[in-house]
Amino acid sequence: MTKLGIVTLRVIATATSALVIAPQILAQDNATPNGVADDRNNAYAFTNATIYQPNGEFLQDGTMLVRNGEIVDINTSASAPEGYFEIDLDGDFIYPGFIDAYSGYGMPELESGSGRSFRSAEVMFSSANASNVNDAIKADFRASTVFFPDEEVRDKYRELGFSSVLSFRADGIARGTSALITLGDENANESIIVPDAATHYSLSKGTSKQSVPVSLMGAFALIRQTHLDAQWFGSQDPRPFTDHSLEALNSSADLPKILEVNNWHQALTADKVGDEFEMQYVLKTAGDSYQRADLIKATGATLIVPVNFPEKPEVDDILLTDDVSFADLKHWELAPYNLKILAENNIEFAITTDGASDEFWSNLRKAVANGLPKQTALDSITRIPAELLGVGDRVGQLQPDAMANFVITSADIFDADAVILESWIQGNRFEINADLDQRGGSYQFTVNDQDLDFTLSFSGVVPSAEIDSGDESTEVAVELFEDLISMGFNDLETDERVRLTGWSTVNGWQGNGRSAGGTLIDWTLTQLEDNSEAELVDAVVANSTELPSPILYPFGPYGRESLPQQNDLLIKGATVWTNEGDGILVTDVLVRDGKIAEIGNDLSPSDATVVDGSGKHLTPGIIDEHSHIGLFNINEIATNSSMVRMKDVV
Repeated sequence: MTKLGIVTLRVIATATSALVIAPQILAQDNATPNGVADDRNNAYAFTNATIYQPNGEFLQDGTMLVRNGEIVDINTSASAPEGYFEIDLDGDFIYPGFIDAYSGYGMPELESGSGRSFRSAEVMFSSANASNVNDAIKADFRASTVFFPDEEVRDKYRELGFSSVLSFRADGIARGTSALITLGDENANESIIVPDAATHYSLSKGTSKQSVPVSLMGAFALIRQTHLDAQWFGSQDPRPFTDHSLEALNSSADLPKILEVNNWHQALTADKVGDEFEMQYVLKTAGDSYQRADLIKATGATLIVPVNFPEKPEVDDILLTDDVSFADLKHWELAPYNLKILAENNIEFAITTDGASDEFWSNLRKAVANGLPKQTALDSITRIPAELLGVGDRVGQLQPDAMANFVITSADIFDADAVILESWIQGNRFEINADLDQRGGSYQFTVNDQDLDFTLSFSGVVPSAEIDSGDESTEVAVELFEDLISMGFNDLETDERVRLTGWSTVNGWQGNGRSAGGTLIDWTLTQLEDNSEAELVDAVVANSTELPSPILYPFGPYGRESLPQQNDLLIKGATVWTNEGDGILVTDVLVRDGKIAEIGNDLSPSDATVVDGSGKHLTPGIIDEHSHIGLFNINEIATNSSMVRMKDVV
């Protein structure tokens, strides 16, 4: 048994041989291997563990059994069953492997789209294949068909504790289907859990070189028209023509539909578009939903939320402060409370690393310090994305028959000093921060019943060592590979070259070898002092669950915390232009709840605010029949501009 995070025992050795076997932990092969198949039956018992439970509590001194890439059982047995190799975690924490529900992992790079200017000729058909008439509709694309593991990106995800991601290509209005992919070393055949896990949409046409759409309202119109086209196309028998995208939309109709928006306004409109077709979008938001959490809750949508909090605005230079708006300052101040506010409003959400991979844990810990419940935070990267994708029985929870995707940490993951030690994916072990410096220090080197001083140190990840007998010393060449060690040095007495190999133990290493003369050598290295655990670089800087300032609407310098109280307003003795048959009157006008309630002489309602209108004219409000006020990104100029609805961008 060993303490994980210092060294981990994964070796078997004979008493009479220097041969050391380090079994690899492989998931069950489902594809024909290009080489020698490994059919070893791997069973592991993680004992003395602090195991996270679905209810947010921890099972103390728990044991988790893993065999052939799946979880077999979780119990409180103090020992490993027969046939299981025991790994003593000595109180370390086990969490379900984390899931990122919004990733481009393993997708090919995109060519940039050219778009069009107002003066360029309209592009109607840019390709001659049997896809949709609009190149931004790429619903027939399948991420699983082009996925190729990216080692660099995969390693970064594993360092954060993630074991699987929902990977899609971020191109087009209708982007096709995503694939749920594990982050082990397997090839694409065995990494893909679900080839078609969800369908994806956005309000950006991506690489399309066509004219439509050029505006936000055009993007909404294209989504709406595409759904209408798909409904009509699916009702035709036989099909009047071939359209791979419309066919794909119909065949994937039962999959979750994830739509990316850039602000809470777009989220509300997108949900209304979905309601028109009796479909519920999952909304990938931009981190500003706290500004109108009540309206976001009313959509009933599950959100995918980033933790890419804005950087501190540049206000040190007085010349730059004019470029910083009040809204920018408010968002910088309140964005770290977004997740807390969503949780308080019982809005279900998954959290993504999108846009904040380098600051993911520091920002998520900051959100927890600001009031986001820990269980909600963990659910958002485990249970919720798993259930959203229909794989809650396979990933996202620690339970029998689930995939052996889990992460081991030195403490509660939200503690400031917590360190992610290892990630296990489909039963494969990946060291993350099994810090080599934890192994450095003073040891007692016992060789053939002789005790010597042994010092092990590291320069980065390169080890060096020295043996000291008290009278003289010698340098030791050390090589470490996972839990194995090999050493070479000159004997202090004979100056013979000695080579030793060994494996890890609870507090060091042990092994055997032979001297240059062939003498069998048994040896042990026993650490003499404890070493401090690795320090967490990212510090939690927030410590208050109270909002630093109120949320205003509109979100600007003249915003209010709540709607103003509607009082009755009486305008007395004004010259009133009715624009009706009564013509112009000198009379009183009563306004109640924002509407004209009564027109007449000598009106005297109680508790009304009175305005003396004597000598003043009261007319209907002036209407501008062509205004762009209060609209986002308008003017769709292509031939189908009649499809757009101004209310989509108010």
